[in-house]
Amino acid sequence: MKHAVQLKKPFGKGVFSRVKHARYLGWEDAFDVEFEDGLCFLEPHATIRKASRISAKAVPVQVEVDGELHSHFKVTYDTGEVAEVPWSFIRELPPKPAKK
Repeated sequence: MKHAVQLKKPFGKGVFSRVKHARYLGWEDAFDVEFEDGLCFLEPHATIRKASRISAKAVPVQVEVDGELHSHFKVTYDTGEVAEVPWSFIRELPPKPAKK
């Protein structure tokens, strides 16, 4: 289903909005991220795991938003691995691969 208004903007064109809160939803295996302007995104855990090169068996233990700038959130796993997820990863579409 296509929407008339695309919430995620092309890479480099998104407008900064502070991360209000982020939490891990175990039953969805996804992260619920809310921004101060009211937008909410449900980002699949597999996407964050792949981008941060986190092992498949790692389980999120703690999710915390940056206290000073609210520009990213950090996920700590039981294996000691850490994934830092910036606001742009959630709000913008990834860049298209270069054509050969």
